[in-house]
Amino acid sequence: MAAVADDEPASIEELAVYQQEGRAWVAMDENDRPVAYILARIVDANAHIEQVSVHPNHARKGIGADLIQTVAAWAEQQGLAAITLSTFSEVPWNAPYYRRLGFERVPEVELTDGLRWIRDHEAARGLAQWPRMIMRSPLTD
Repeated sequence: MAAVADDEPASIEELAVYQQEGRAWVAMDENDRPVAYILARIVDANAHIEQVSVHPNHARKGIGADLIQTVAAWAEQQGLAAITLSTFSEVPWNAPYYRRLGFERVPEVELTDGLRWIRDHEAARGLAQWPRMIMRSPLTD
């Protein structure tokens, strides 16, 4: 999956939009250095996680899960019903990780127009050469 690792990161301009709209969160280490971030947007009345990245030196410390909880709190404030994301279905640290956090696969027949667009957009970027799925975690009141 070197092509995924070599994928161009978002530009500063693209990231600034998330920041300006309050849809970007960053986790810092004890020295105030960024070690992880998450980006979200609203897709079909749900919060959709666009990207979550944790520096490998800080992996397996719960930082990603904490960021996802931050998005969940934001989504509840927005009155959204669930969090969605797309991920690789056969990579051991992707779909199983999200399942442990309460996400479940969204069946094809339940995909909304927005989620179908995301799936198709990712496929156009070459991500469909590995099996992917859309997952959802409902929010509680």
